[in-house]
Amino acid sequence: MADNNTIARPYAQAAFELARDSGALAEWSAALAAAKAAMSDGAVAKYLSTPSLSASKRLEFLTGVLSAVDGESKVFGGADQRGSNFLKLLLEYGRAQVLPEIADHFETLKANVENSVDVTITSATEMSAAQQGEIIAALKARFGREINLATEIDESLIGGAVIRAGDVVIDGSLRSRLDGLANALVA
Repeated sequence: MADNNTIARPYAQAAFELARDSGALAEWSAALAAAKAAMSDGAVAKYLSTPSLSASKRLEFLTGVLSAVDGESKVFGGADQRGSNFLKLLLEYGRAQVLPEIADHFETLKANVENSVDVTITSATEMSAAQQGEIIAALKARFGREINLATEIDESLIGGAVIRAGDVVIDGSLRSRLDGLANALVA
């Protein structure tokens, strides 16, 4: 059986083409992020798999949940039927559970078009604006793309930072170095 990423890729491509052609990349991005958040809650997926629910009730429920979570874009609950048709198609083929993966693939496609990359920096303490600026400049030079930066704090890192940019992970944390030293001493 195919994994969720394999299943999600063509749906993400179709959603991306719909969004790009209608000039609504940001709206679809926000709506799919809301769908990812909603479907990450196991209760929504469990309810959708209830055998006694009709297809129209499933669509009505999912559209209602997504409209409530994403009040801004109205992709899945607005006057434009493309979002509702997209959900209808996913439900018809039993693919609603891959909405989180669809959202991830959509963001990758969107970033490629916008020539940007999402970067998350996890550090032990809060970083200053100057530190963030230096890291952004270095990553921009390395990737040749615009950098969309998000920061997180994880005190268990002790010091340093972990940088995640797409598939690239740069672990410069003190915890990682201490773990490496401990492994070298044990071996």
